Amino acid sequence: MGLVPSTKERVIDTEYNARNLLVLEGLEAVRKRPGMYIGSTDTRGLMHCLWEIIDNAVDEALGGHCDAIEVILHADGSVEVRDNGRGIPVDTETKTGLSGVEVVFTKLHAGGKFGGGSYVATGGLHGVGASVVNALSARLDVAVDKGGATWEMSFRRGEPGQFGGEGPTAPFTAASGLNKAGRVKKALTGTRVRYWADPQIFIKGAQFSYDELVGRARQTSFLVPGLEIVIRDERGAEPAEERFKHDGGIAEFCDYLASDGPVTDVLRLEGSGHFTETVPILDDKGHMTPGDVERDLGVDVALRWGTGYETTLRSFVNIIATPKGGTHVAGFERALTKTFNEVLRSTRLLKNGDKDVIKDDVLEGMTAVVTVRLAEPQFEGQTKEVLGTPPVSRIVAKVVSDELKTFLTSTKTAQKPKARALMEKVVAAARTREMARQQRETQRRKNALESSTLPAKLADCRSNDGDRTELFIVEGDSALGTAKSARSSEYQALLPIRGKILNVQKSSVADMLKNAECSSIIQVVGAGSGRTFDLEQARYGRVIFMADADADGAHIRCLLATLFFRYMRPMVEEGRVFSAVPPLHRIELTNPKKGMDKYVYTYSDHELQRKLAELTKKNLRWKDPIQRYKGLGEMDADQLAETTMDPRHRTLRRLTVDDAEEASSVFELLMGNEVAPRKEFIVQGAYELDMDRIDA
Repeated sequence: MGLVPSTKERVIDTEYNARNLLVLEGLEAVRKRPGMYIGSTDTRGLMHCLWEIIDNAVDEALGGHCDAIEVILHADGSVEVRDNGRGIPVDTETKTGLSGVEVVFTKLHAGGKFGGGSYVATGGLHGVGASVVNALSARLDVAVDKGGATWEMSFRRGEPGQFGGEGPTAPFTAASGLNKAGRVKKALTGTRVRYWADPQIFIKGAQFSYDELVGRARQTSFLVPGLEIVIRDERGAEPAEERFKHDGGIAEFCDYLASDGPVTDVLRLEGSGHFTETVPILDDKGHMTPGDVERDLGVDVALRWGTGYETTLRSFVNIIATPKGGTHVAGFERALTKTFNEVLRSTRLLKNGDKDVIKDDVLEGMTAVVTVRLAEPQFEGQTKEVLGTPPVSRIVAKVVSDELKTFLTSTKTAQKPKARALMEKVVAAARTREMARQQRETQRRKNALESSTLPAKLADCRSNDGDRTELFIVEGDSALGTAKSARSSEYQALLPIRGKILNVQKSSVADMLKNAECSSIIQVVGAGSGRTFDLEQARYGRVIFMADADADGAHIRCLLATLFFRYMRPMVEEGRVFSAVPPLHRIELTNPKKGMDKYVYTYSDHELQRKLAELTKKNLRWKDPIQRYKGLGEMDADQLAETTMDPRHRTLRRLTVDDAEEASSVFELLMGNEVAPRKEFIVQGAYELDMDRIDA
């Protein structure tokens, strides 16, 4: 469905030569600060480098110059990306006197995406992708088929030259310039890039993820209809290969993502708009001056509503995923809520006394793919996770509002009953939410009147300041007495738990609520649980697990983390759940120098050895044997306060969730009912265990 407003036809120069490249600066900072360009130096950063090379090939497909991309994970640890696009320019770029290939791979902020008509809408726009990957590679080989010949060039850590053999350790001779390797048919064009990531940059455990590659390739094939992407992994005993090609576009993608029964068919909301943007422009004299540029924005949204309750929303800018949203998602969500309220009022499904529906009501059961295409979008950072171009929000909102209103008010026989069913679903979600809110408020008022509902063993704090208060969940009653003396009763509350709580990953909600320890924790936090959890109602700003520094303590922390992740997840997502880090040893100095503390605490065996060596070097003696704490109960109040509870001296570990889906699967693996996958995980981990770390 949907009408596409007519746009003025533009003539675009599809020639791609060295004159289209613009050089801005050199490479030195990349190796010194790799995280600034690729986010991190672990697997995530390694994959980001690969996305940069793949995205360059996809940009050729976006321009209609490429219909096949192949990604190969070689057995020697290298990765190769092949495409049949126009090929990187091999002629000489006038300002540097270098070939186009050398400019692209050695000059930061150099490429054909700053203007000049080579690309209109691209995923890469900063011109740093290829050069950053080159700078962070022990070896990079590039081959270009163009103009009836094959041109080759190699680099070592960003420096051009020639290798005298295979692999990154072969002898290397620095030299500039392209090598003509042979002749090909004049019509044959394309680029092949193969590189070995530099072990001096990336951590030892970083490796290419085949599953992540397959997921990204499937996603891209939906976003660029007609493009065939092949992913091949040659690292295992048997090579694995996946091929993707989808002609249905994002409508097919939306249908693929949906997992529930349909309330509506997949709706297609399409349109475009124009805006003026002030950007620095390079004039004939080489000076950057601000100027106004007319931009075209294409909007294409596929969405459908189902019978379920979960929301799946994927957003893209020029096929680059924006997992944290941005102005396009903000405009989309604003238009949804506003349009539904307008139509629901006009159709009397919402009466005068009813409150407006909110975003969560509209998003319930929705699956959507939001895509926009524009030249030189503004992203927040090189990792391109958030779109920042301000006018996009307004244009997306207008397109979505106009097209969605057309569907909701349609009188067509096929659409009218589905639009009605959708609006009734949204109104029902709003009424259910309002009833749940009223029930929670009634229950909270009851709890306020009946203070006995809070566990008697809770040692509450005096302050009601939600930003300052802390709840310590303490292992055992023995540690509680010491903690009561050690705490600041103004803002630190204590709740003891007896032994190991229920493993909620294996249990039902009913069993969890019946468990005295779990129900006590949920009551004390005071914000509900599961879908009804309301973070704003939490009675404490922080929740801190305080357990012994032994295996049982670690198990208790794991069970508590499972409870909070499953039933009070917003607390974890907001970074308000912590684990206290009690000391493992106490060193009593016999001859402390003036101004030094008599006692020194360490938190691991490695730190103890390092501290003892440091004390020996300073000619400081200590009393043997060194005290090793077996539990929190062995500390007196002053020691516990100084090491574990006083914000001025303590160490806390924050529980974080970078990827909720991945975290859910890990909790299910480690704490769920399936024994076989957990046994396999433990057996595999046993081979990687460092025997020296075992405390025996």
